[in-house]
Amino acid sequence: MPTTTATAVEPAAGRRPAPAEAAADEAAVTTLLNCYLRETGTEATGTVRLERLGLELAAPVAYRSATGQHAYRLPATLARPGGAPVPLDHVTLATLLGRELALEEGSRARLGGFVGAVAESAGNVAVFLAAPDRPGAAATPFLRAEQSLAAGHPLHPAAKSRQPMTPEEVRRYAPELGAAFPLRWFRADRSVVAGDSALAGGAAELLAGLLAGDDQADPAARRAAAAVQGGGHALVPVHPWQAARLLQRPDVRDLLDAGLLADLGPQGRPWSPTSSVRTVYRADVPFMLKLSLGVRITNSVRVNLAKELARGVEVHRLLEAGLGADLAARFPGFAVVRDPAWLTVRTGGDRPESGFEVVLRENPYPAGDGTDATVVAALCHPGPDGGPSRLATIVRELAAAAGRPAEAVASEWLRRYLAVAADPLLWLYATWGVALEAHQQNSVVELAGGWPAGFRYRDNQGYYFKASAADRLRRLLPGLNRASDTVCDDAVADERFGYYLGVNHLLGIVGTLGRDGVADERVLLADLAGHLAARAREHTPAPPMLATLLGSPRLRVKANLRTRLDDLDELVGPLATQSVYVEIPNPLAGLA
Repeated sequence: MPTTTATAVEPAAGRRPAPAEAAADEAAVTTLLNCYLRETGTEATGTVRLERLGLELAAPVAYRSATGQHAYRLPATLARPGGAPVPLDHVTLATLLGRELALEEGSRARLGGFVGAVAESAGNVAVFLAAPDRPGAAATPFLRAEQSLAAGHPLHPAAKSRQPMTPEEVRRYAPELGAAFPLRWFRADRSVVAGDSALAGGAAELLAGLLAGDDQADPAARRAAAAVQGGGHALVPVHPWQAARLLQRPDVRDLLDAGLLADLGPQGRPWSPTSSVRTVYRADVPFMLKLSLGVRITNSVRVNLAKELARGVEVHRLLEAGLGADLAARFPGFAVVRDPAWLTVRTGGDRPESGFEVVLRENPYPAGDGTDATVVAALCHPGPDGGPSRLATIVRELAAAAGRPAEAVASEWLRRYLAVAADPLLWLYATWGVALEAHQQNSVVELAGGWPAGFRYRDNQGYYFKASAADRLRRLLPGLNRASDTVCDDAVADERFGYYLGVNHLLGIVGTLGRDGVADERVLLADLAGHLAARAREHTPAPPMLATLLGSPRLRVKANLRTRLDDLDELVGPLATQSVYVEIPNPLAGLA
């Protein structure tokens, strides 16, 4: 049985844990190996030499991927002089790889925290995999996809770690287990409330409307909500996990004692967490809510930062000022999911954020909407029991229905996808200097008969306005960047856009189709390079990111293992140094 830590979720009573634990261990080992090979520039030869430790690991390669999504014949083993090789579970492997990197000169590694996060993540994955299927449990296709990511990011060593949640709290709030729960509401005096809205109604009024119309809320809470318009108070929803922590803080207790804040308790119908854990969804209301949650997920503590609140409203206003109409006219199947309003409670002190921050995000997929909308990360995620991804299944079904080779259908599917997803993003970047952090988690594709038909980008964190384009954008929206901290050096925008769209997103799709045996990655890489080259020819000179993707022998990519090992929170500090980046060989070089 794989080693776990006390903080990992234990399998629930009555479940069959052994197969799920074994599958979680294999997934964690595969991810650790792929991260390490990528981040150290090591070829996938089946042997991994840890030179500083003087050790040699064997990890026979079952599938060698041009995009880094290798598969292995596990278990990986540690050579032992004069004896049989020692099988390695994810905890031991994480310790060895982390220690090897920690011995680098200038290392800032925090090995204990790293190994604990890897173990906790794998333990959580085991519980998610052991859960019984819930066919049809979610309200819409959108939510079913959001709650389907049992293992998470294939190149992050602790994708499902949720520190400092307890095992019971992980279960209670896990989208992967179909969680749903009422939010905890607070009544706050207007003197301690801050917010902004680019909509006709204010953020306080919009939030109050959600509670006033909720037939499962207490009558007193509904009356308080109805009295918000023109009144001296506002109502603020909080994730219940977050609320329990806020109520322990002295600054919050001071507001309660002063009568400036009142705890109304859990109220109303349950909300369902989406794949991000802290954004919650109800099919019957026009907004999703992006809540502050003081939990470390992947690399960062997920508290809504003040600049992100401003950024969401600013982008909405920028789109309304003409950019959105221009975008829609050229790419009618593409849209930005907007975050046009926010509200928070100011608790005093030096912190710009209190932990009460809530963002109102438009809901494109209400009750009765049958759009086959799926976050791209779920489309590429391995199926149950480690089977093929939904993307691979779709391509094979399309091929069988048409009597065509699966590889030919995969190439056509990719070309259609690039037209609805990549082309609008590249146009925004090349024409307006707006780069979007379009990784697979921030991207929702809409399918029609299995084929890509539409695309939506979401995330008020992930906007980069190139400094060279700032004046043009300010002609649309004076005051741009006043509070949002969105304008950045061109080189930073180019690097981040190239990684998130080019490497994480598009090469990730290619790797999924190759890993699942649908198509030869080399064929799909040539298709991708040809498409990007055609876009580059539309602009003189070619946009820097496209020139890099097509011509550079090496690419800069985010190193999630090193970032997590160094205990970096990528939402803290200067943009250019929030995460560790390394260079990898460019699989697109010379193909166009």
